[in-house]
Amino acid sequence: MFQKLFKPTILSINANLGVLFLRIGIGLIMIAGHGYQKLQKYLGSDLAFGDPIGLGEETSLLLAIFAEFICSLLLIFGFLTRAVLIPLIFTMLVALFVVHGNAALGKQELPLLYALSYLTLFLTGPGKYSLDQVIFRDK
Repeated sequence: MFQKLFKPTILSINANLGVLFLRIGIGLIMIAGHGYQKLQKYLGSDLAFGDPIGLGEETSLLLAIFAEFICSLLLIFGFLTRAVLIPLIFTMLVALFVVHGNAALGKQELPLLYALSYLTLFLTGPGKYSLDQVIFRDK
C-alpha cells in the first residue's frame, strides 16, 4: 500500500512538465512568502502566533513551519509528494475556513488557490521528474 501511495501516475510529457512547474513554483512561493518568514520568526524566539485550532501558539507555529517550509521543500523535489501534500492541504483549509472564514473573498483567495494547487498535485502525483519516480517506479 505504501508503494502504491507514492508511485507516480503515468502522465503525458506535457502533463509531467506541467506538474513539475506547478510543484516547483507553488513550493518556492510558499517557502518564500510564508514558510521562511515563520521559520525566521521562530529562530528569533518570537513565538507569538495565532492559535486557530486550539493547540497553543508555539505548537501552531511549529506545525505551520513544518507544512509551509519543510513540506514545501520536499514538494519541490517530489519526495513523498502525496504525504507532504496532506499537511499543506490541511494548513490551507485551516487558513481558509478558520482563520479567514468570515473574511471577504480577497482574504480567502490565497489559501484557496494554494489548496486547489495542492489538491491537484495530490490527484496527479509528482510526475516523472521527481524523486518519487526514482524511488518508487516499477523496476
